[in-house]
Amino acid sequence: MTQPRAPRPSGSAARVRDVAAVLVVVVFGVLPFPDEAFRAGGPALAVALLPVLVLPSRRSRPLLALAVSVGCVVVVALAGTFAPSALLAVAITAFSAADRTRRPVAVVSVLAAAVAVFLVATVPLDGDLLDPRVLQFVLFVVLGGALGDASRSRREAETSRQQVLDAVTERAERAERDLDDEARRRVTEERVRIARDLHDVVAHQIAVISLSAGVASSSMETRPERAREALTTIRSASRTVLTDIGGLMALLRADDADDLRDLHPQAGLAQVDELVARFAGVGLRVDLDRAPGVVETAALSPASDHVAYLVLQEGLTNAHKHGTGDSAAVVVRSRGGTLDLSVTNPVRPGASPESLDGHGLRGLRERVASVRGRVETSQADGLFRLDISVPVESRVAL
Repeated sequence: MTQPRAPRPSGSAARVRDVAAVLVVVVFGVLPFPDEAFRAGGPALAVALLPVLVLPSRRSRPLLALAVSVGCVVVVALAGTFAPSALLAVAITAFSAADRTRRPVAVVSVLAAAVAVFLVATVPLDGDLLDPRVLQFVLFVVLGGALGDASRSRREAETSRQQVLDAVTERAERAERDLDDEARRRVTEERVRIARDLHDVVAHQIAVISLSAGVASSSMETRPERAREALTTIRSASRTVLTDIGGLMALLRADDADDLRDLHPQAGLAQVDELVARFAGVGLRVDLDRAPGVVETAALSPASDHVAYLVLQEGLTNAHKHGTGDSAAVVVRSRGGTLDLSVTNPVRPGASPESLDGHGLRGLRERVASVRGRVETSQADGLFRLDISVPVESRVAL
C-alpha cells in the first residue's frame, strides 16, 4: 500500500510548530535540575542542544532528524550525564518518523531509538537497567512513536474515506451521464416514432385529397355531381387529417395518464371495412378476401394490430397513387401462429421496384420488425405485391 502523503501545514503554522519545538528543547536544556545526573554543562550542553538544528527538517527528513537526536543522547550519556532536552528531541523526531514513513520502517526506527536510549541511560545511572527513570525515558520515546503512528493511521483512514467518497461520486456522475445518454437516446427514438406517425397520419389523407382534387378539376364542367363528391371527400379527408394531427399533438403534450383518457385508441384491423370504404369513396376498388372471423380468432397485441392496419393503409395508398386500373386486392389470413396480410395492385409497365419502395414502405419495414414481423415486396407480370407476417397467439374458447 502506498504511504499517503502527509498534508503540509501552512508556512506560518509550520514555523510556529518549529519554534515551539526548539523552545521546549532549549528550555529543558538550560533548566537547572537538582539531580547531578541531569546536569549538563559546557560541551555536553552544546551537544544536548544540537538537535534544534535538525528539528525544522523533521518533516522532510524524519529518519535523519531521529538519528541525530539519538546520537546526541548517546554522546551526552557517554559523557556521564543525561540531558532531558536531547530526550525530548528524540521523542519529537520519533513522532515525525512514525508519522511520515512507512509503518515497518517507523517501527524499526522507533524501537531502535528506544533500545539505544535504554542502553546508554545506564551509563550516567551507574548501570542500573531497572532504574524507573530509564523505563520512563524509554516509555517517553515509545509514546512519541505511538502518537505519530496514530496520526498516520488517522490520515490513512481519512484518505480511504476520501477515496471511497470520490469513487461513489464518480459512480454517481457516471450513472447520471448514463441516464442523460439514455434520455437522449429515448428522445431520438421518440422523434423517429413521431416522424413515422406523422407520415402515417398525413400521407394517406394527403394522397386522398390530391387525387380527389384531380377528379374535381377534371369533372367540374362535364360531371358536376362527381366534382361535388370529390370536394366532399376533400373536406372529409382534411378534417380527418387535422383531427389525427391534433390527437398526436395532444399525446405529445400529455403529462400523465389522466390527460390521455380522451384520446382515441390506435386503429387496428377491426377498422378494415372503414378503411376500404374510404378508398372506395375516392375511386379505388378494393377486393377484400378475409377469412371469416380471422381478426376475432387471432390475438394480436395492440402494437401488432396497429402495425397490420398501417401496412394495409400504406399498401392501399401506394396502390391509389402509383397503381393503374384503380383496383387492389387485399388478402388476410391467419395460419401457423402468424397473421398474413397481402396487398396486390397493377402498376405501370416498366415501373422499377425502387420507385415503388418509398419512405412509407421503409418506415413500415421498421415498424413490422419492431413487432417481430416480416415484410416482403415483389413485382411480376405488371403486379406489385406487399406481404407481411405478424406473430399472433390463437385464442382458446372457454
